[in-house]
Amino acid sequence: MPRKLIKRYLPDPGKIKDNKFLSIFGSILHDPQLWHLTRYSVGHAFLVGLFCAFIPVPFQMLLAAGGAVLFRANIAISVALVWITNPVTMPFLFGFAYIVGITILGKDSDDFHFELSYEWLSDHLVDLWEPFLLGCLICATVCAILGYLGVRIFWRFHIANAWQERCKNRREAMAERDRIKSDLANRK
Repeated sequence: MPRKLIKRYLPDPGKIKDNKFLSIFGSILHDPQLWHLTRYSVGHAFLVGLFCAFIPVPFQMLLAAGGAVLFRANIAISVALVWITNPVTMPFLFGFAYIVGITILGKDSDDFHFELSYEWLSDHLVDLWEPFLLGCLICATVCAILGYLGVRIFWRFHIANAWQERCKNRREAMAERDRIKSDLANRK
């Protein structure tokens, strides 16, 4: 089952419930539905977690936890998926989001030159925020939908394969039983 595969990589729910930053949710975190691994809760967790990963704010984990509570998704998976945008990957993912925003808005990006300084940021923030936020919204939506559909397809494929394997084993067991019966009948 996909459950066994996912449980292997999930953190302990007790550790997450005891997290001081998630204490704002109170007793809501003790709802068992938020910790179950079903195709719906995992699919919704991917939807929420991947969407929140592209929101350019410092408290993405809280947003993911709140979204998981709202959509009845698995909290651990939602919060873990936010870490796709970590300090190593953030420049690449948000840079790509900016390029997507520039492309959608039809703006020219040839004269773009980045400097890591307060003066550059204050001078160019007016030109950057609109394509950046639009690109983040588009990337978040596309990644969330693809993640949701990917999990649902994977889960269905895995269940179908397990069902076929079970039917095959049942047929083999019945054939073996019939063979034993015929051997016993031939001996008489």
